[in-house]
Amino acid sequence: MLIKTVFSGFGGQGVLMMGYILAVSAMREGMQVTYLPAYGAEVRGGTANCTVSISDEDIASPVASSPDYVIALNNPSLIRFEGQIKTKGTIFLNSDLIDINPEREDIEVFKIPANTLAKNIGSERAMNMIMLGAFASKAKITSIDSLMNGLTEVIKTKSKKQVEINRKGLEMGAKYVLKGE
Repeated sequence: MLIKTVFSGFGGQGVLMMGYILAVSAMREGMQVTYLPAYGAEVRGGTANCTVSISDEDIASPVASSPDYVIALNNPSLIRFEGQIKTKGTIFLNSDLIDINPEREDIEVFKIPANTLAKNIGSERAMNMIMLGAFASKAKITSIDSLMNGLTEVIKTKSKKQVEINRKGLEMGAKYVLKGE
């Protein structure tokens, strides 16, 4: 098994954090992992993306020329990565910020109003956790509990409120995708 995922959006949306949390979670579960971040010089507000490859065997290259999954948080991300997804791959779109539809018909598309859902749980910053939860429920690479363990390891927050909001975000994203299937 080799699963390649691209997370993409504007700097400041938590794109690199999503990929890093997934990588840490999968690594803690004993899988082989590569994490390859890329971002523009301006960082916040500029483009940002990362590739996470997860396998039960050694990974030859961290580059995902044909990812299985793409999580796109804005229009430029959809435009850039739609053509790269492999046939029968899956794309998750933040429908609050993406107002165009994918042109391809050979991929599965999930539209998630992540900003709206994040506002509903009290923190717009949880948008990335909603998208990560949606991805996790579909990809079944790692569990929500494992992602939470990875999250607490990565952000090292002592705020119970922040941890709870992030858990709600992950769970809400997962439920949103499962409800739509």
